[in-house]
Amino acid sequence: VQLVESGGGLVQPGGSLRLSCAASGSTLDDYAIGWFRQAPGKEREGVSCISINEHYTDYEDSVKGRFTISSDSAKNTVYLQMTSLKPEDTGVYYCAAVRAYYSGTYYCTPLVDADFGSWGQGTQVTVSS
Repeated sequence: VQLVESGGGLVQPGGSLRLSCAASGSTLDDYAIGWFRQAPGKEREGVSCISINEHYTDYEDSVKGRFTISSDSAKNTVYLQMTSLKPEDTGVYYCAAVRAYYSGTYYCTPLVDADFGSWGQGTQVTVSS
């Protein structure tokens, strides 16, 4: 599966952005899809994950209540709606996919980047006044 992220940009603190992860080559319904981010000088961290077939989602503690992951099977796209953005949310955001042969929840919790084999190119999110 090939993944392309979009929707990043510059936003003021408290603002919102919606990131998109569009897939081609395979249907995302059979995958666990994770969103990860990497801030300058920091390690990549998991943000959120969805297992579409199992209707399962999970979030990193710092984004719970602010970020929402969702999917549109007709568009073969996963979204990350981000609200109440903070400067510490700044970074390059990547979506990644792993084929969930048995259970997508296995890959979503805990969310480990080494488990995911297909990655997009990333989209920059900058939260600054």
